Formats: sequence, C-alpha cells, structure tokens
Amino acid sequence: MLADPAPFLRALFDRAVEVADPMRSLAGHLPPRPAGRVVVVGAGKASARMAEAVEAAWGPCEGLVLTRYGYGRPCQGIEIVEAAHPVPDAAGLAATARLLALLEGLGEGDFVLALISGGASALLVAPVEGVTLAEKQAVNAALLASGAPIDRMNTVRKHLSRVKGGQLAAAAHPARMQVLLISDVPGDDPAFIGSGPTVGDASTPADALAVLDQWQIDVPASVRACLRAGSGVVPPGDARLARVTNHIYAAPIQSLTAAAEIARAAGCRVQMLGDALEGEARDVAQAQAQEALALRETLRPGDAPVLLLSGGELTVTRRGDGIGGPNAEFALALALALQGAPSIHAIACDTDGVDGAAEVAGALISPSTLAQAQAAGLDAAQALARNDAHSFFAGIGGQVVTGPTLTNVNDFRAVLILPPA
Repeated sequence: MLADPAPFLRALFDRAVEVADPMRSLAGHLPPRPAGRVVVVGAGKASARMAEAVEAAWGPCEGLVLTRYGYGRPCQGIEIVEAAHPVPDAAGLAATARLLALLEGLGEGDFVLALISGGASALLVAPVEGVTLAEKQAVNAALLASGAPIDRMNTVRKHLSRVKGGQLAAAAHPARMQVLLISDVPGDDPAFIGSGPTVGDASTPADALAVLDQWQIDVPASVRACLRAGSGVVPPGDARLARVTNHIYAAPIQSLTAAAEIARAAGCRVQMLGDALEGEARDVAQAQAQEALALRETLRPGDAPVLLLSGGELTVTRRGDGIGGPNAEFALALALALQGAPSIHAIACDTDGVDGAAEVAGALISPSTLAQAQAAGLDAAQALARNDAHSFFAGIGGQVVTGPTLTNVNDFRAVLILPPA
C-alpha cells in the first residue's frame, strides 16, 4: 500500500484543488437571477472561473471581472480583463477604473453580484490621490518581501486604495449587492479576502503606518504622507453597506477535508494540523519535521501510515536573491530538517498554482531529496539561505507545476509518515 508516495500525495493535492473549482461549487450558492438590471463585477485568481460558473447558471450577464494573466475564461456577456499579480500594473489600474464606472448611477432596484477571491488585492488597483501606480507597485513589492502576515499587508493596502476596505460596495450604493467569496486567508475573515472590497473595516491609517514601522517596510515619503492625511476605508455599520451580503462559499477546510477522505480510504490515519497556519515557512517546516520524526518513532511494521494535513498562508522574509515561494521554501526547509529520514514524504503547494511569483505550485520531497541534490551539485542549505527553493527543486525534478488552477484556497501541505517495512 502506498508503494509510490509521490503520485499519492499529488492526488491529494489535485483533489483539494478540484473541490474548490467554481464550476463544481458555485452554482448551489447563487440566488435565482433577480429581475431588473443585474451587474456582475469581481476580481481575483478565481474570479473569471466564477464568472463562467455564474453565466452557466444565469446565462449572459452584464459586467466586468479582473483576473491574473493566464487565468481568463470564456464568458458570454461578462468582460474578463487580465492584469498583473502579485504586483499591480497599468492594465489593472485601467480595468479597475472601468469597473467602478460600471457601478456609478445604480439605483435601489438594481442588483450587483460581486465575485471575490484571493489575488483581488493586487488586481483591484485604484490608489488614493497622491500615490502613483509606480509607488503602489513599490509598496506591494516591499510588503511581499517583508514577511508580514497577510492581514497586516492588507491593512496597508486598504488605506492606500479607493476600492478596498468596503469602498467597492459603497460605490454600488444604493443597489443591492450579493458577494460570493472564495477564502484564501487564515480564519476565513471576509474583511481580509482581497483586502475586503465589500466589507467594512475598523482599522485606521495609523494602523497601516504601524505595520510599516513594525516590519520596517521602506515606502516612499508620499505614501506615509497620504496615510497621515486619512483614507476612504468604510467603517462597519456604514449606511452604504446596509444592502450588502457577504458569503464565503468555498474555504480551505473543505479542500483539506476532501483530501483527508481520500487518505483515510487508502488506509492512512489523518492528523489535521489546521487550515489557518501562519508564520515563517522555514519555522513551520521545522516544527512539522519534529512532529513527523516523533511519529515515525512510534510506528511499527503493519501500522497505518500517518498523514499530517495543514493549510493556511505561510510567509517568507526575503533575505536572498533567489526564486522561491512559501510552499517551496517550506518543502526545502522540511527536507533539511528531516535530513533524509526514512519513510517520510511530503508535498507543499499553493492551490492557485502559483507559489510566490513563480509559475510553479510548489514541490515534493522524499527521503532521497538531499542525496539527489548532492548528486546534482546543489547545496540545499545555501538554496534556503538565498530563498532559492524553486531553482533547487527545478534542479532535481521536484517541482509541482499545474498551470492555472482557476481557484485559490491557499496553501496545501501533506506530510506522509510510512511505517517501517
């Protein structure tokens, strides 16, 4: 049983992605199509697929949705615009302006369906007055390299935007708005999915400045000046949000549960470590390595294999000049911590198919990972020090490459501990 762990682990990941595919899961959460004018807007890595699912149920719709380059889908009426992620670009800036214009002048009898998924923070680009696109790009890049948790990064993004922090919903007032969200954030708080464009937020510009200070994030002076001047973030309870309903219909726990079902059917004992893990990728890897090694010592021949499953969103504080992402860095740090320990295999991937800024979902490791690297002339410790995990796994054929998955429920990690033969 489980004689070849790599395909088994990949099948678990593929199942996690499949469960979160909007074409499989969205229709059951749609209301009947309202009478009168219906406008569909959205942003995120899964938003085009979500729009495709909406039109499969409702037929052609008026609207505009932004997604990442390569993540577009054919729609009948909804316009799909592709833009840059994770650092915004001019295409996102222009499309966001058009999206906001589409919401102008709506009345109480109109209905807006908003489709939001992870990635919307970078794709919805409408900087506050006084901040240029280039400055917004610099801030985003600095945030991504800082190691700050996603909720802290999004606090800064909200107060530098005219569309995040409830401002998209406010732009549609007084129309009724139904929001469908796919969660990619630990804790599944809609205020942090895509920086909460349809959710009121109680944070202040002072909180955003505190994030910049705490994580020593270098930003242009104009950015600090704008934050000191205030922002348009909409507070909870604002009258413009009274006709807005936010509903998370797909979340990481559903994908982890589906993977766990497959693992149990294959005879594994599953330990769920949580769907909301946060922290430095290499630190979490160290902790999971210790847990896996301790479990291996308890297993005897004939015992059931043990599978450690976890989700959430890990971070990387960029120290080197390599090419990496949180999942690949987790896998590399895990391999180093395990030091070739027999019978332990793992996969770590982002369910959107993009780990960091690379077109790679993540990586697989086995007890032979470090030996393979040595034979290929690669230094695993040096690769970790340089944040160069993607290059490392490319050199030993350990990358997981999916292409666009058209969904996004964040990280997927599975560590398999086999009993001794």
